[in-house]
Amino acid sequence: MGSFSLMHWVIVLLVVMLLFGGGRISGLMGDVAKGIKSFKKGMADDDDDVAPAKPATRIEGHRVPEQDTPTATEEKTKV
Repeated sequence: MGSFSLMHWVIVLLVVMLLFGGGRISGLMGDVAKGIKSFKKGMADDDDDVAPAKPATRIEGHRVPEQDTPTATEEKTKV
């Protein structure tokens, strides 16, 4: 009672075919396929437009001071 059997699906399919006709359904499926293809093409075009980011270059020997450690001038003023 809760699920449809194979015979129910066949009857539903026949009613849909009678209402819309075979040509109209195939035309609709063709439009859906064109939409999917254009969506995929648009996604591929967006990926091509975005330039890959250059990685940041590392400067050797450069030390970034820590925020928690006091600087030399702060140590002198505390004394």
